[in-house]
Amino acid sequence: MRCSALHLLRCVRLQLGSRLKRNRLPLCVRRIWAYVKLLVRSLCFNSLTDSDVVFDSVFEPVFVTVDYVTRWFGLVFVCLVVILTSSILAVAYTVLLPMALNTYSPAWIAWHLCYGHWNLIMIAFHYYKAAKTSPGYPPTEKNDRPFVSVCKKCIMPKPARTHHCGICNRCILKMDHHCPWLNNCVGHFNHRYFFSFCLFMTLGCVYCSISGRNQFLDAYNALERFKHLDSEKPGMPVKGMGLLIGLLPSGQVASLRTLQLNLFTPAPPYTFKEKMIHKSMIYMWVLTSTVGVALGALTIWHAVLISRGETSIEKHINRKEMKRMMVRWGKVYKNPFNYGRLNNWKIFLGVEKRSHWVTRVLLPSGHPPLGDGLTWDFFPVKTDLIPV
Repeated sequence: MRCSALHLLRCVRLQLGSRLKRNRLPLCVRRIWAYVKLLVRSLCFNSLTDSDVVFDSVFEPVFVTVDYVTRWFGLVFVCLVVILTSSILAVAYTVLLPMALNTYSPAWIAWHLCYGHWNLIMIAFHYYKAAKTSPGYPPTEKNDRPFVSVCKKCIMPKPARTHHCGICNRCILKMDHHCPWLNNCVGHFNHRYFFSFCLFMTLGCVYCSISGRNQFLDAYNALERFKHLDSEKPGMPVKGMGLLIGLLPSGQVASLRTLQLNLFTPAPPYTFKEKMIHKSMIYMWVLTSTVGVALGALTIWHAVLISRGETSIEKHINRKEMKRMMVRWGKVYKNPFNYGRLNNWKIFLGVEKRSHWVTRVLLPSGHPPLGDGLTWDFFPVKTDLIPV
């Protein structure tokens, strides 16, 4: 009996196995199903699970998709920045500059030429450096550097202020964010270039918007006038003109014929070049005004963060730490990397003496930031770190 029962169970198992092999799902489907099961199990992994862990687990596929798209479209965003900036330069040199040479005084022309080209050089220099400079990566080989945690994705030690970038797929020193317009992360070694680019691009947009405001209004009114002339009919024929000429005196016949000619005279033509000039002025003013407002708000936000000695990521981390310490222990959390507003700006800009405000801030400078991004000094007392 026992042998027959074992033989029966073995036959059933073989039949079930053969059915499973015949009905086995494709490999891609099985991988997705295994990934979904892993996400579900991660929701109840241990007692440390909270709302943030649940949110990250549920939206992990969304984050992976966004990172993948951003990684591949980074070059498209960079090309878009170059194309839009080049179009504004083309309008400025072909339309605005000839108008300025025929309108302004020599002193105003010299000022516009000097300021405009200085602003253009600063924009081009800082954008190139922000896009091409490495943000800084922690060492991968074994070393004695202090670290604060281990990255869960790289499985490598993370120094202070270091965070993992899902788009670059590696840890970044003093990471602020990943900028798709640069196709690069903003970190310790290119943070100053990124902020300077935002600042000078905002100044350039505001400059173009203010200096081209009158030309924009003139172009807009001209296009509206052209549309109004296009909608009007050239004239209506007047019937019975011969009877009127026979009844009127000879002096009024000439004026009547002049009126007849005016009725059939078409509107003065405007060339295609004039239309393109007016449309390019409207395009330049709308684009620079929109970018100036949006980028100006971003620049102000980063200026506030720099004044507080924190990055965009540390802003959220410090806010959570403040709430946690206040609720649990009733204490006030203080950012250990906040050295005071002036000192924060000196450290960020690399200002070590007074002349650096000109040579390193107002002029293109490729000097590296202070420190290596691996170790950071903590100053509980706000002292003047760099006497200037």
